[in-house]
Formats: sequence, structure tokens, C-alpha cells
Amino acid sequence: MNTLRNKVQLIGNLGNDPEIINLESGKTLAKFAIATNESYTNNDGEKITDTQWHNVIAWGKTAEIIEKYVTKGKEIAIEGKLTSRSYDDKEGNKRYITEVVCNELLMLGGK
Repeated sequence: MNTLRNKVQLIGNLGNDPEIINLESGKTLAKFAIATNESYTNNDGEKITDTQWHNVIAWGKTAEIIEKYVTKGKEIAIEGKLTSRSYDDKEGNKRYITEVVCNELLMLGGK
């Protein structure tokens, strides 16, 4: 049951090509955002689509697979965990970000 404590599963489309970073330690990092869409009908009978953007990072072999096969617009399913961190931007302001650390990836759709 412990594996359910921090688990995220998303299916969405990439907004841009992944950013691939090769670190000095030899590790590979992939950073990208995926959009998930949820549709519903409002009280006036209009179909509304709500799009949410999710920041995703992946390490190691998963990042290498993303680098080779995943591009802007592709539909993927990911599984991972939520993490939050802070950093200082160029102006010295503290910024906070929540990301999904992807540990499993499934490519969906056509070729």
C-alpha cells in the first residue's frame, strides 16, 4: 500500500520537444510539459474543454528513450510521483515548482 502514497498517472500530449540535459556525472535528464484535456458540458449545453499543463522530468534510461522517440504533439502515458522544489530565478526571486518525476512511459497513438 505504500506505493500508492505518492503516485501520478497522466495521459496527455507534449507541448514542445523535450529538453534533454546531459549532466557532467553522466546522467541524462529530460524535461517536458504535457497537456491533459477534460471535456464537460456546461449548464447552457456548451461543450467545454479544460486543459491542464503538467511539468514532467525523467532520468536515466527513461530520459534516453524520451530523447530518441518522443516529440512535440505525441500522446504519451506516464507514471511517476509528485515532487516540489524551489529555486532562485535570474532576478534573485524565489520560485516554487511542482513536477512529476516520471519512472514509466508508454507511447500512445500512431507512428
